[in-house]
Amino acid sequence: MKTNFTKNIGPYVLDELRLAKQARENTHYSLEFTYLENAHVLGQGSTYWHTKVHILMLIWALRTADTKEFVGQFLRIVGAISKTCLGLVPIGNTGGANISPFKTLPVSEKLASKIKQAKQ
Repeated sequence: MKTNFTKNIGPYVLDELRLAKQARENTHYSLEFTYLENAHVLGQGSTYWHTKVHILMLIWALRTADTKEFVGQFLRIVGAISKTCLGLVPIGNTGGANISPFKTLPVSEKLASKIKQAKQ
């Protein structure tokens, strides 16, 4: 059965991206990244959203001059493009370079509920 996960999860990812933008505009850069991580957890089941969030994390790394994050995001973009459609994503991984790209993490109840709704 074909699902519309990419379309259904979109509004939830966009909510987190809106919050990230607000945080950036208020110069709360670590909070901005937290919202990007939430967007990553929500969207990692969609090649489109997964890749888009990693690109935004790469831009964040450029703006904050975080070399480790920049390199990590570059590699994760390649992975998101090539592995998401195969289902090879570690559920709950927040997507930052401070976490192994292979590590599965628990998903908060709030985000898990949104993912479940998007899959229906």
